[in-house]
Amino acid sequence: MTIKIAPSILTADFNHLGREIAAAQAAGVDWLHLDVMDGHFVPNLSFGPLVARAARAATTLPLDVHLMVEQPERLLNAFIAAGADRISVHLEACVHLHRVVQQIKEAGACAGVALNPATPLHLLEEILPELDQVLVMSVNPGFGGQAYIPASTARVQRLAAMVAGRGLTGVEIIVDGGVKAHNAAAIAAAGATVLVAGSAVFDGRHSVADNVAALRAALP
Repeated sequence: MTIKIAPSILTADFNHLGREIAAAQAAGVDWLHLDVMDGHFVPNLSFGPLVARAARAATTLPLDVHLMVEQPERLLNAFIAAGADRISVHLEACVHLHRVVQQIKEAGACAGVALNPATPLHLLEEILPELDQVLVMSVNPGFGGQAYIPASTARVQRLAAMVAGRGLTGVEIIVDGGVKAHNAAAIAAAGATVLVAGSAVFDGRHSVADNVAALRAALP
């Protein structure tokens, strides 16, 4: 299986966002990842649907929107209208998770659930058959550039066993946080199918093409 690479535009140069996105697409990435933060669910504030719309205009790649926000159901339709193809909401932020997942699907996007590092995987048991993807946070959400939490690898392995045990072959397992060339192979071997990479792609020192190539070379 080819592991997908999904650069997070949060670490891109927003003075030249279109150019950064074009460079990522030219380098052969699979998705673009948009980290949306509200300053409440997480302590940082990032961007809203207008940036998603700008990203949509700059690329033909799937846009994977990660809503790190309280009451994500308020924003779903705006992001889907802006061009989001896939949306993940946090289990911890949803009182009525099943309803929110159905709302995403009814609006025409793929639905995912994200989990913070200390959230037990077994809380996914009831909703897992309804999902297109599960996003495992391998750092505490809210800021880019954090170090990967080592215990996340075993966590991904347990999630992959849950997914396989239910025969849910179409569910993507996304790992977000601290993904670098030195740990990408181990994360993929544990069962991740999508790697979100921020500073490993948009680092301001090396070309996007070289950084993507380094990630690809590290993967099995």
